[in-house]
Amino acid sequence: MESAAEAGSDEPVDLNLEIERERLSSAALRGFFNVVAKWHVTDEDARELLGGIPSNAFDELKRNPCRLLDVDQIRRISFLIGIYKALHSIYGDKLADEWVSLSNKNAIFASRTPMQYILAGGLVGMQAVRNLLDARRDGL
Repeated sequence: MESAAEAGSDEPVDLNLEIERERLSSAALRGFFNVVAKWHVTDEDARELLGGIPSNAFDELKRNPCRLLDVDQIRRISFLIGIYKALHSIYGDKLADEWVSLSNKNAIFASRTPMQYILAGGLVGMQAVRNLLDARRDGL
């Protein structure tokens, strides 16, 4: 049976299905590690971006990215990759990769960098930044 993504459907992928998480996990982790490397995120902060996983589990993910992620981790990575892509569609590569660590005057950040905001807000913070960038990209 084809998944919604394989069939080209607009239906969302059901991340509660282990088979879908198996299909997505390895690529999601590769994308995650590429993004955090471009953003110069410390391992400690990268662990927090994945939901606060222990350092030994994080080190294992780095060594062997063919691990099954849980629903929360895939959602987090999806938001981060969406943020990365939005930044690259709005700004040039250099600014796009620096943006998360630069001071930002937007009121939602309350004098924090976007990365500080994301780390403090977790999944909700990631979603807010993604929505902000999507709106900015769409000219709103």
